[in-house]
Amino acid sequence: MSLFNDVSEEQLRRERQKARELRRSQWWRNRIAQGVCHYCGRSVSPAELTLDHAVPLVRGGRTSKGNCVAACKECNSQKQSLLPTEWDAYLERLDRDEL
Repeated sequence: MSLFNDVSEEQLRRERQKARELRRSQWWRNRIAQGVCHYCGRSVSPAELTLDHAVPLVRGGRTSKGNCVAACKECNSQKQSLLPTEWDAYLERLDRDEL
């Protein structure tokens, strides 16, 4: 079983395969051509953008155009399996700590 018990290894395998297929699509190429990270808004080379599931697969997310976003490697690594609301709270904490 996965870290989150509600998602089976088989389901994760199927969704990861769908993600590999989505990364080969024209939709994805158009998405990364903009060269903007969904999370931090920085402009980066399209080659530096990764596919991130806004709602992570291990948290029940699916591989769909509505749930997949282009993210820089730094944001994708930091976000890991956080839900969008948890990610927003994380960013707010960072902003507070910088003040």
